[in-house]
Amino acid sequence: MIRVVSYNVHSCVGSDGRFDPHRIVAVLEDLDGDIVALQEVEDRICDGKTVTEFLAARLSMLAHRGATLQRGDAAYGNLLLSRRPPKSLETLDISVAGPEPRGAIDATFDLGGDRLRLVATHLGLRSNERRRQARLLLDRLRTTDADVLMMAGDINEWRPGGYSLRLLSEFFDTRSRSRTFPAATPFLGLDRIFVSPASAVRRMHAVKTANTRRASDHLPLVCELDIG
Repeated sequence: MIRVVSYNVHSCVGSDGRFDPHRIVAVLEDLDGDIVALQEVEDRICDGKTVTEFLAARLSMLAHRGATLQRGDAAYGNLLLSRRPPKSLETLDISVAGPEPRGAIDATFDLGGDRLRLVATHLGLRSNERRRQARLLLDRLRTTDADVLMMAGDINEWRPGGYSLRLLSEFFDTRSRSRTFPAATPFLGLDRIFVSPASAVRRMHAVKTANTRRASDHLPLVCELDIG
């Protein structure tokens, strides 16, 4: 079994407004993911390390950065953590002129002869922006020959019938349906995990605990996969 986690960490700023990467680490340690897709990672300093270095060291995972902009001295954007090195990895610029820059991390993992391809991303706030970004990412994935194909991240689509969500749902066999935002009382499914084939999925769910309600404004998603 492979466990994939997707989590918007809100710059490690919790519901109390405090910057505290230790709370994010505590959540991720409990979730015990093999591959972790994080959004809104801001590389401020924590215990003498950048947040990326801090998370990777505490979780004993490899870090693959996909920063999309600079906030002062700190890089900000996506981060992929994994227990094993990817067979291939590429960072993608999916920005649309005008709004905040956006990106994705496209990684393929060899899992004992089976290949898992995961795109970790954070789509834009505007509907036309998300539409273009979803199309761009799907165009890359249409020719894949991976055994399991996934997309994970903050899709930012709050409408159940939103175009980008429908587009992705038509391409992938199954998707998470949990509500993840705001963490204290979630009523929007902004965060999503999409998977093909559906037969690879054992379970997908959001994790709502006292820790996850405090650590970020989003709840984490977990997808358990049976590979092979």
